[in-house]
Amino acid sequence: MNHLASLLLSLALLCAGSTFAQGAPQMDLPRVKLTAGMFLVDAQVAATPQQRATGLMFRSQMPTAEGMLFVFEQASAQCFWMKNTLLPLTAAFVADDGTIVNLADMKPQSTESHCSEKPVRFVLEMNRGWFAQKGIKAGFKLSGPPFKPSPKNGTTAP
Repeated sequence: MNHLASLLLSLALLCAGSTFAQGAPQMDLPRVKLTAGMFLVDAQVAATPQQRATGLMFRSQMPTAEGMLFVFEQASAQCFWMKNTLLPLTAAFVADDGTIVNLADMKPQSTESHCSEKPVRFVLEMNRGWFAQKGIKAGFKLSGPPFKPSPKNGTTAP
């Protein structure tokens, strides 16, 4: 009987721990440095389905020059919502070459969907107002390792 009670207690603690982890922010994702003109962005990279699904949920704050870059396997219409996200954010839907397709201001804890106007592989979330304060709008080009250079003079990007 003691062995069974011990096993049940261990199982209960394991379940409680995994429930807690699901409600915790992800803080240890890989990072990449991006530039938006003269501004540097320190972006966490959410590249797996689980990382993308959790995103910036459960965070109570985020430094000004920090964000999260969502990376998808292929370009498609990307739609984001803010359930369980406590911070007001702006999503930049970004083409392969780093060009911002469109921006969407998003309200915390909302299930309202915000979508890219064209198929994209990247979405960069920053604190709401960051892009506007820097004068960054649709058509602006971000730079950094994830983005391919656009073809010039008929040549193709490597």
